[in-house]
Amino acid sequence: MTQRAEIGTDGGEPAAGPGRPVVHRPGGLTSAEVAERVARGEVNDVPVRSSRSTTDIIRGNVFTRFNAIIGVLWVIMLIVAPIQDSLFGFVILANTGIGIIQELRAKKTLDGLAVIGEAKPTVRRDGVSAAVSTSEIVLGDLIELGPGDKVVVDGEVAEADNLEIDESLLTGEADPVLKKPGDPVMSGSFVVAGGGAFTATKVGREAYAAQLAEEASRFTLVHSELRSGISTILKYVTWMMVPTAIGLIISQLVVKDTNFKDSVARTVGGIVPMIPEGLVLLTSVAFAIGVIRLGRKQCLVQELPAIEGLARVDVVCLDKTGTLTEGGMDVTELRPLNGSDEAYVRKVLGALGESDPRPNASLQAIIDTYPDSEDWRCTESLPFSSARKYSGAAFSEGDGEASTWLLGAPDVLLEADDPTLAEIDHLNEQGLRVLLLARAGRELDHPDVARDADATALVVLEQRLRPDAADTLAYFADQNVAAKVISGDNAVSVGAVAGKLGLPGADRTIDARTLPAERDRMATALDEGAVFGRVTPQQKRDMVGALQSHGHTVAMTGDGVNDVLALKDADIGVSMGSGSEATRAVAQIVLLNNSFATLPSVVAEGRRVIGNITRVATLFLTKTVYSVLLAVLVVCSQVEYPFLPRHLTLLSTLTIGVPAFFLALAPNKERARPHFVRRVMRYAIPGGIIAAATTFTTYLLARSHYSGPGALDAETSAATLTLFLVSMWVLAIIARPYTWWRIALVATMGGGFLLVLVVPWLQDFFALKLVGTTMPWAAVAIAAAGAALLEFAWRWVDRKFPA
Repeated sequence: MTQRAEIGTDGGEPAAGPGRPVVHRPGGLTSAEVAERVARGEVNDVPVRSSRSTTDIIRGNVFTRFNAIIGVLWVIMLIVAPIQDSLFGFVILANTGIGIIQELRAKKTLDGLAVIGEAKPTVRRDGVSAAVSTSEIVLGDLIELGPGDKVVVDGEVAEADNLEIDESLLTGEADPVLKKPGDPVMSGSFVVAGGGAFTATKVGREAYAAQLAEEASRFTLVHSELRSGISTILKYVTWMMVPTAIGLIISQLVVKDTNFKDSVARTVGGIVPMIPEGLVLLTSVAFAIGVIRLGRKQCLVQELPAIEGLARVDVVCLDKTGTLTEGGMDVTELRPLNGSDEAYVRKVLGALGESDPRPNASLQAIIDTYPDSEDWRCTESLPFSSARKYSGAAFSEGDGEASTWLLGAPDVLLEADDPTLAEIDHLNEQGLRVLLLARAGRELDHPDVARDADATALVVLEQRLRPDAADTLAYFADQNVAAKVISGDNAVSVGAVAGKLGLPGADRTIDARTLPAERDRMATALDEGAVFGRVTPQQKRDMVGALQSHGHTVAMTGDGVNDVLALKDADIGVSMGSGSEATRAVAQIVLLNNSFATLPSVVAEGRRVIGNITRVATLFLTKTVYSVLLAVLVVCSQVEYPFLPRHLTLLSTLTIGVPAFFLALAPNKERARPHFVRRVMRYAIPGGIIAAATTFTTYLLARSHYSGPGALDAETSAATLTLFLVSMWVLAIIARPYTWWRIALVATMGGGFLLVLVVPWLQDFFALKLVGTTMPWAAVAIAAAGAALLEFAWRWVDRKFPA
């Protein structure tokens, strides 16, 4: 390894800083120098968080627009009305507390998983290499690099051995950059080939990508169709609520000549139910519980909407190595070619294995099988690159003879008409991986070193299939999610592996070198095929983009550095926990247990969240619609608002609050569908209209039926009965398909209301007492007609506006 060392005269001088030259020490800093820099604050102290801080969580749950509105109304009610009419405020306090507790639990889970999955750079200090936390790096540290390692701070290359760094995440330039001693490196880039070390010149917030890294690693609740849809709904609700509330205030306080305190109470009773305050809370709780559930399965969700996103995925692109197969391989056969001596070939393979300090899985299998020949000395090495598909080394053999060797993909190193390829195809058809050992006739650094190389031997490797891969592929097929295996290996070999796992279409393999470059034609080929081999890293990225251009939502799995660009561009990037640091940094989901079988759990969790939130959103927004319409009808008719806050608190608790909590957390395997806002409103609008119309009809009938003292309470009780029964029918429709616990839930809510009607002190507490028999039965009949209308309207909506 080439080294460049400049030793200062004073060992205590800092290695770098404003106006100071970079000082490279092959042994790194001493412990005393590290302590000195820590004392000076020259530490990489960027707070990379996996979750929102406790303060942010409390602030986000407490200081909301609707909490502010309800808080003001609550204070007013505490002043002018009995405590029963202020119950809605205590409900909001409880809901906010639940939201904070659940999100704090999710934070604890995320933070714990982030520590487990945190990549630790290798730093050389006192001449000894050791892994340290990113936050423990100090200015001047010598940080070692290998394939897949991410550059965590800015620095200057001190040692380089064919070091190639990809800076595409920073510059957009896809081609890797060959780095030599003295060249700068930027945080956020990553190593694609070779190795080396660099000296940290900027740490903490001064580093180029520090803020980007912090933002990328932070817990987030944004960029989600579900949450953006709810925000859109809340925006429209606010627009409707403001003029309606103003009209109601004027109507109840100015136009009607009634008791002031009673008018205030009924005005507040009309405004409060317009606010779907629990909807945002339940969404956050559903996401948070999803994080906790997945955390128990060693799945780190770095961005919460990834749970939702993976549930919407209809194409999942799989990298074979590390995803369908386990990381390790075994050498099953060595086939010398062209009369080569097998003993000599074994020596070559042993020397090649020793030449690479960071071997990949294929080379590690060769190292395990063929010991190093100590009398061979490596003079130059070329690390493996997924772009060129081979590695190499130059040796001085025991007798002093020099030789250059290449090890890599046979169909890359051999001419297209070479007869050996037929033999290789036969092996690939069995799912075996084949590497070609070839002797090069040119120097290792020659651009055409692979041309006319002499084929010497075939190394046959057997890949270890993941035992859970077949079941996972079957799950995706059953859920109508197309699986595409995209690999840098030989297409036939990849197809054979996929075929063993039962992947549909595995027999129709495509060599990616034959794919058209034009995006639309590439997308058509990708739609038709299932297995693609000899894919370059840039092609993986292009393939993801092509699929997206055809309207697909794409998930990409991978663990190697060659997957980074595709993972970054995919709608959802999934990395294995044992994958390279770069892949874990850009992925939204990290499978810390390295189990591909965890993916169905993530999909199921996403579907649970989306399906259930769609259900409960319909409940909340039906209430908002009927509350706004009731207020409009009251204003237009110049009558008292029919309800006190206590009535609507009771109705909301029994028909929305309690059932919504259980429904939001229930199992749900329904496939996620787009257009959240449209699907919710197409049910909420007719449901709200019918609820408002039937309730106001009952109220007007009751006004003409009752007279004298206590008439208003009797009118309110009849209207409340109708609204409750219609709202219960909305709940009954939302709860379908029925299970025993859903039937029990609906029945329990109905029983709760019946209890209020028959227990005297509850009647007094909630000011609910049915008077006579004519009007109560009329209220039931009107509610029954409303239920029939609901059934008709929702079935008509299903036919007229299918989701």
